[in-house]
Amino acid sequence: ANPEPRGLATARNQGLDAATGRYLAFLDPDDWLAPGHLEVLTREIQRLGVDFLRVDHVRHTEGVRTAHRAPQARRGVALDPREDIQPSHLSTMVDYPFAWAGIFDRKLAEAGLLHFIDGLHTAEDRPWIWRLHLQAESYAVVDQLGILYRRGVSSSLSQIFDRRQLDFLPSYQEVFRLVAADREAGRFWPKAARQFYAIACHHLGRSQQMAHDVRRDLRAGIRAAVAQLPADVARDALADLDPKRRKVMTKVLRSKK
Repeated sequence: ANPEPRGLATARNQGLDAATGRYLAFLDPDDWLAPGHLEVLTREIQRLGVDFLRVDHVRHTEGVRTAHRAPQARRGVALDPREDIQPSHLSTMVDYPFAWAGIFDRKLAEAGLLHFIDGLHTAEDRPWIWRLHLQAESYAVVDQLGILYRRGVSSSLSQIFDRRQLDFLPSYQEVFRLVAADREAGRFWPKAARQFYAIACHHLGRSQQMAHDVRRDLRAGIRAAVAQLPADVARDALADLDPKRRKVMTKVLRSKK
């Protein structure tokens, strides 16, 4: 226990550092697992011999449960994580960043691939999932609906509009750093840029519920993040947005406020 809240990312890192098992899995405090879920995941990751395993999940929203599938349709076979980052215009496995939706070989933690950026309260899983798909050697997706993800809880950070919502900005600065350092950076820039624009537009759409200083820093942070992108990548990703989002983003990028 920490004397003061330190954020989800730090808590997960503390758990990783304390864990001693061969296989590691995450569980958020407002979610729950079906009986036997971890047993199934452990058996499957051993059978397939992959670095990490991803699964579908059930969303529980105000008493209603719906199944949500991971974007990869190929199930029960070893896959190359790098091959499931693109294409930029479709939902792929880097758009399914949930740390709790799977199980991981301990060697990933030992290689520094499972830890999160300390201190982040939100969007901590964005650079995490990119790092895994860029640098891990193998993974698989299996049909297993044993994680129940609770949505719409009033105390959830997704329902709060304070400065913690801006954590997606340093998260994507790290995503951009990872992509820039990759041997195939040109291949992955379009996906990273398009994903950032989509999430930035989401927050801009909620920004009227934020305090003035938070809203100001949101806009400034978006401009600073876009400045990290190669100019042609930033331009093309902006052009690919739907007209409504493109108008919003263009206004922010041209503004000095």
